Amino acid sequence: MMQPWVFLAGAILLEVAGTTSMKLSEGFTRPLPSLLLFFFYALSFTSLTFALNKIDVSHAYAVWSGVGTALIAVIGICFFRETFSPIKMMSILLIIIGVVGLNMCGTKH
Repeated sequence: MMQPWVFLAGAILLEVAGTTSMKLSEGFTRPLPSLLLFFFYALSFTSLTFALNKIDVSHAYAVWSGVGTALIAVIGICFFRETFSPIKMMSILLIIIGVVGLNMCGTKH
């Protein structure tokens, strides 16, 4: 039963790579990051689709978007010199708490 979660983890990492490529594409002015953006997002959606075979869509999407959002916020702070504040940190923690909460009240297949 681990396989769907492996697909979901892959979908998250690929989505993060796609969003990072989006930033690096500088508005589609840089060819390689621009191409990678579409490549990573296509693979992310494919992997997410496989995960949805066994994981409820509400849980899978919450984990995919929530964890992806939190990771991108951290990448923005660490690599793109975005501002860091206690409110931003608290917001990231709330995203994670929300994802965990959604999964704790879910049903088992």
